[in-house]
Formats: sequence, structure tokens, C-alpha cells
Amino acid sequence: MKFPVENKEFQFITDNSSECNAQTAFLLTKQNSDFLQNAKDNYANCILSVEALKEIYEISDIRIIGITGTNGKTTTAAAIYSLLLDLDQKVAFQGTRGLYVNEERREEKTHTTPPILKTLYNLYLAKKEDCEYFIMEVSSHSIVQERIEGLEFALKVFTNITQDHLDFHKTFENYLHVKSSFFSNEGLKLINKDAKKINFNSKNCYTYALEVPASFNILAYSMNDGLTAAIKHFDVQEPFHTPMHGFFNLYNITAAIASVKLLTDFSLAEICQVCENFAGVSGRMEVVSDRPLVIVDFAHTPDGMDKVLDSLKDKEISVVFGAGGDRDATKRVQMGRVANRYAKKIYLTNDNPRSEEPLTILEEIDNGITDKSKVTILPDRKEAIEVAIDELVEGEVLLILGKGDEEYQEIGSKKLPFDDRVVTKAILKEKFNH
Repeated sequence: MKFPVENKEFQFITDNSSECNAQTAFLLTKQNSDFLQNAKDNYANCILSVEALKEIYEISDIRIIGITGTNGKTTTAAAIYSLLLDLDQKVAFQGTRGLYVNEERREEKTHTTPPILKTLYNLYLAKKEDCEYFIMEVSSHSIVQERIEGLEFALKVFTNITQDHLDFHKTFENYLHVKSSFFSNEGLKLINKDAKKINFNSKNCYTYALEVPASFNILAYSMNDGLTAAIKHFDVQEPFHTPMHGFFNLYNITAAIASVKLLTDFSLAEICQVCENFAGVSGRMEVVSDRPLVIVDFAHTPDGMDKVLDSLKDKEISVVFGAGGDRDATKRVQMGRVANRYAKKIYLTNDNPRSEEPLTILEEIDNGITDKSKVTILPDRKEAIEVAIDELVEGEVLLILGKGDEEYQEIGSKKLPFDDRVVTKAILKEKFNH
């Protein structure tokens, strides 16, 4: 990873020791410290610390907002970004959806939290466009691997925590400890009070909730034609509306409203007024067809599935999903149990099986489903979607879960083009001339 630097005795900065030369400085981080000698052997122009690069890029005054949690990071971050833009603020957003600077997309989808050099360069790009705010998703992997080394956050937001990434963290307790460590200092923080408890420093801490008293509370809500609700912050109450669907999105938009309120001088009324412009993000409760009703969502954990399915429990649900290979296998049976609880028809299919045997993954999910009459196993994802659409009847909703706006499928060592939304629309057009 190599980026240009202006007006210095070197032309580039890298965190890869093999890319060093007389024109390229080496950024020394906790991740690459073992390669310091190699950087010197390759005649690195100089060795820089994270703090030194922050000074070179002159980014110390950008206010960084970090969002972490098992679910809701992307939607919450995107909502904060949207609200700030609509309030005429200059803002950048980095996450799984790529890099956005003000209203321009600068980079396609990428890692949730890139290495620190990439983040610092993105902050530099944002600073060049006069951005005052920089919103970023913070993954548990990046916390462990210290990919957020040296960053000072103006606000840290916690969405929720449920089982995920145990292939990496090994135990839920380890995962919980990692998330908690992000909130251990005295900086400004916003915590979902309804979520499972994490440990956090109570100084400069605000909370949001729907079920218990908090700094920001939802008093009443309706889920007809989107989300309409009233939010209370101390003695102030304001209504808001967003076209988003799903009960869980009440938490995401509440976190976004609260974040903007904590960071700016805008009134609660001004913030709530611009909520109606945010309709969510691609691949998150994305309606790809109204008749029949077909929704694509990224949910790929038991809790994520539960939230999506519960939000449509007043309808007859058909669901297409699988589980990723070479990842936490313990969640598969739980995903099956969630589907069994809510769905009338279940179509088990490939997600990204990677190096695992696809049928083994599907059998492990099937072990959580007690009513086998609901289940159809079709490893070919396109075929599963097509059969599920064929078998839809009036009044049913089809949910296609797990991949959201991903544009590929990982099978074996291959990365094959596949987008649930594109495939679904093509099938619908062929069958119903949509």
C-alpha cells in the first residue's frame, strides 16, 4: 500500500517494507514493526510514526466518528453521513460501502476498517475537501489488529453485540472484551442501552433505547410506509419519519439522530426534519419488487436474521439463505432455528461456501430446523431464488438473506459474479415482465 505525499523530501509513504526506496518513507505501525529492518535494508527514505504522518497530512482537527457493533454499523454510519450532508455539513464516510467525500463516491466497496495508512490517507483526502467530520465503521478485527492505532475519536457509537466472528475471536467472551475495549477511555460515547451489556467508561457517556430510560428515547412509533416515531432527548420531543423498513432500523436511525445532536449545535427538530431523506443503504432491507414483495438483506448472523424476520412477522415469510464457509460454524444451527421460528418456507442455498463442502454447510443449518416440511435444499443460489419466486403465493414476502449488495460469490478458490438483486430482477422480468 503506497500513497503520494506532497512537499516533502520523499514522494511516497508505504506500510509495506518491500516497497521502500530512496523516494518512499516507511510508516511504522504496531502491525508491521517486525519489518522495520527490512524497510531500512530497502533504503527507506525515512521512518515515520502514525503521529508524524498525522502532522504531515494536517488532519488533527477532523472530528472522527467511529461506529462498532455486530449489526447496524453500515446503516448507522450511512445515516449519520446523510443527516450531516442534509444539514449542509462537509463530511466523509469510510466503510464496507467504500469511501465517500461530501457527496462524491471516491472508492468502491472495501474492508470494513482498512489498515491505518489507508485510513490516514482517506482522512487527508477528506481534509483537502474541507470536511469537518469523518465517519468510519470499526470492526472487531481492526481493534485487535490495531488498525485504528493513533486515531482520536470525537464520538464512539455502540450498536449491539451478538455472536459473530468466533472463527477469529474463538469465544463470545473474547469478542465482548474486544468491543468493550473500544469504549474504555473517557471520550464522548453513545451506547445502545437495550443491547447486551458491554463494559464501558461511564464518563462522557450518553445512551439511546426503545425499551428502557436513556439519554435518547423513542416514545412511540409506527412501521406503516416506513418508520414514523417520536424521539425524546431530556425535555425535548420531536417526531421524525424515514422510508426505511424494519424495527431494528429504529435503533439505527435513533443512533444517527443522537450522534448528530451530540456532535453539532443543530436542534433536535432540525435533525429530525432531514431524516425523511434517508431511505437506507443498498442491500439492507432493499425492496427489489413490490408485487410480489421481495426484499434483499445482508443479515448473516442469527441475531441479524432474527431482527429482519421479526420485522415482517405479520406476513407469511419465505426465506432464501445459507452461511459462509471458513467462518464461525457454530452459528449455522442457530440460523436454522431462527428461520424455523418465523418462516413458512425455507430455501437453503449457497452463500459464500469458499473452501468448505456446500452441502455440509446446508446440513448444519438444517440441523436447527425442526419442521423439515418447510425446507428445500438447493445449493445453486440462482435456482433457489427462482424456485422460491415460483412458489410464492399472494400475501407472502420473500426474503433473500446473507449477501445484501455483494456482487460476487466465493465458491472454492473462485470469485464469481453474483448479485442477489440483479439475479432476482432478471428472474422477475422473465416471469412477470417486471
